[in-house]
Amino acid sequence: MFRGSSTAKIDAKGRFKVPTDFRRVLEQEWGTRVFVTSVVGDAALFYPLAVWQGIEQRLMQLPSNDRARQKFLRRVMYYGQEGEIDGQGRVVLQPILREAASLDGDVVVCAAGDHLQIWNRERFEEGLSDEPFTDADFEALAERGI
Repeated sequence: MFRGSSTAKIDAKGRFKVPTDFRRVLEQEWGTRVFVTSVVGDAALFYPLAVWQGIEQRLMQLPSNDRARQKFLRRVMYYGQEGEIDGQGRVVLQPILREAASLDGDVVVCAAGDHLQIWNRERFEEGLSDEPFTDADFEALAERGI
């Protein structure tokens, strides 16, 4: 499982270098194959391929005419690309995703359990400010035993 966050950079060729601690977990638990995508284009979702395949299996159990399934797949396939971490710990993010999520230069990489989220650093920090964690949020978690 991934934990914590890190900063990273996307280079001029669109390569994302996986932070060392996250790379270690990825390789030990799942290997080097990944699927990188987005649902709404605001950030990249970085899945170990085995985790993504589990999501695909659950999606394929839904009827092919299920509207939510269709909308979800249309988006994740538009933004998505399968890849492999190279010997230097990098993976290329496809141009459509980089442009939509403004992923160039400095990025924030946040753990989300079985996958990572890659955010434009400015956009991420603005989101933290725009959506403060409130007393109501604490109460909602308390009601769920957290």
